[in-house]
Amino acid sequence: MKIFRIRAILDVLDDVFRDIEIKEDNTLEDLHNVINQSFGFDGTEMASFYIANEEWNQGEEIVLFDVSEGRSSTRLMNETKLTDVLSKSQTKLIYVYDFLNMWTFYVELGDIATPVDTTDYPNLLFAQGQLPDSPPEKQFEAEKLDDFDDELKDDFDNEDFENLDDFDFDQNWN
Repeated sequence: MKIFRIRAILDVLDDVFRDIEIKEDNTLEDLHNVINQSFGFDGTEMASFYIANEEWNQGEEIVLFDVSEGRSSTRLMNETKLTDVLSKSQTKLIYVYDFLNMWTFYVELGDIATPVDTTDYPNLLFAQGQLPDSPPEKQFEAEKLDDFDDELKDDFDNEDFENLDDFDFDQNWN
């Protein structure tokens, strides 16, 4: 058996992260619990892990609870071992806790080590920074498009259409 050394970085401007050691055959639910405990969450909110590529693009979702009522085949954290989603070639996950507040973490496998007999796992190796009082504001892709549309609308509203002679079209087009 091996030990995964994982860093969970909170997506905020300050350096807020936890370094965790956990057995490779533990589940994502075990990792979810360790992250919650190490950051001071009570662990009662919905959460998901997402497999991420090298650029941290979000891939397949692995959920804490299946709320699809059997309509989709969803992977569950308690059925997914860490070795199913993390390896030397696949090192990144995104973890989202509390979908109303969207606490987002970048989770990365940093090392695979041999367990130490005198250490209980999971083990919090290092903690840096404090959890802020509230999560940072997030801007989602659709909101970015809305902002772009608003900018175009503002530009359009600022145009002076009083003198139509300046435009290159026939006013009697119909």
